[in-house]
Amino acid sequence: MVIDTFCHYYQQVAAGDTGLLSENDIRPVSPENIPDAAGLQAYSDAGHAAMKKTVSIVLNGGLGTSMGLTRAKSLIPVKEGKSFLEIKLKQAEHCGAQLAFMNSYNTHQDTVSAVSALSPALEPLYFIQNKFPKVLVSNLQPVQCPANPELEWNPPGHGDIYAALYSSGLLKKLLDSGIEYGFIANSDNLGATLDETLLGFFAALDHPFMMEVAERTPADVKGGHLARYKNGTLVLREIAQCPKNEIAAFQDIQRYRYFNTNNLWINLKYLKALFDTKGSLFLPMIVNPKTVNPREKDSPKVYQIETAMGAAISMFQGSTAVRVSENRFLPVKKCRDLLAIRSDCYLLAEKSRLIINPKRKTPPPKITLDPVYFGHIDDFNHRLQWPPSLIDCVSLKVEGNVFFQQNVTITGQVKITNPGDSPVTIPSGSRIYQDLIV
Repeated sequence: MVIDTFCHYYQQVAAGDTGLLSENDIRPVSPENIPDAAGLQAYSDAGHAAMKKTVSIVLNGGLGTSMGLTRAKSLIPVKEGKSFLEIKLKQAEHCGAQLAFMNSYNTHQDTVSAVSALSPALEPLYFIQNKFPKVLVSNLQPVQCPANPELEWNPPGHGDIYAALYSSGLLKKLLDSGIEYGFIANSDNLGATLDETLLGFFAALDHPFMMEVAERTPADVKGGHLARYKNGTLVLREIAQCPKNEIAAFQDIQRYRYFNTNNLWINLKYLKALFDTKGSLFLPMIVNPKTVNPREKDSPKVYQIETAMGAAISMFQGSTAVRVSENRFLPVKKCRDLLAIRSDCYLLAEKSRLIINPKRKTPPPKITLDPVYFGHIDDFNHRLQWPPSLIDCVSLKVEGNVFFQQNVTITGQVKITNPGDSPVTIPSGSRIYQDLIV
């Protein structure tokens, strides 16, 4: 199946298909057609009843290379000394639902070892994401890299989750055990929990597929947005699928108001029926131009053929979307995100849910950290062993060689700058409420 799927996409690339989705092919989604999760409380009892028929599937293939990591990002201590992995295990335990991890070939063994050391009450299930060969831009031939064969392959995007579920046999195993619904979310998003209200709405109305979306802000202009084909079918368009001359329209948050949080709900019976009928699930293709070695910009140019799992919204007749609050979308992509989560801006609440601290009077702070000194996780941890209090912080920008001691409080809009090369330490007990040159 995986070979056939790659061949299908390769033939599209060879025929000149770019995978682009033009403005001419889609139209915006009307707000009145997107129900709000806050108004679905009547479905909570249905969700409670369906919980035992539900599996939480965690995307756990990321290495966190943008944070300087070489192991699974989910192993980072993120809140109260607990890792993403440990908190995800606790969240599933509180719900009484089955948990499954989709690992990559890079994260599988570390994840299994870490879970074993934690001895969870309910052992999770595992399956492994497939991989596609990288294709040279020059002649569309597979990359050959004898010095480092791993560079010949790329993860095919999280859209591979459906084929990996089916081909691994896990989809059949889940259905045979009475599990009918799947909730899919990223390992680095601790706000994405099995919510009874959303599950009840999804199950009671017998939707085959449901995407959680949120209102786009200026910070979300690069994320995939929800739209409709002209026939009314919902579709997800990623920025890699947008023609360059239409980027302005893509980033217009008034025109395309909703972005995909990557929290998805899927009816496993519908998914199996789709595979049984069609043999494969061919999602809209994303052709991602890269270099053979992503750390060497002068290495040969390649195409990475990928798909996005949210694109499956157009594959199922009767798919829907639901608008959720910012508490459902709290991803950690950079060290600045990790600082916010570790700070008092967020709390681990009931059932190990990560929430925005209700004491905050404003949205979460905008944080900018000097990439030279804070971009790598080891440097970040060394300089910020004790996250400052950010409960009343609107924005924080740190430039230069700066260290923080314990019990530092940041209030309002603050910029901390060290213009010199020598390290400077913000002493314990400092209260900073204005720009500071140290």
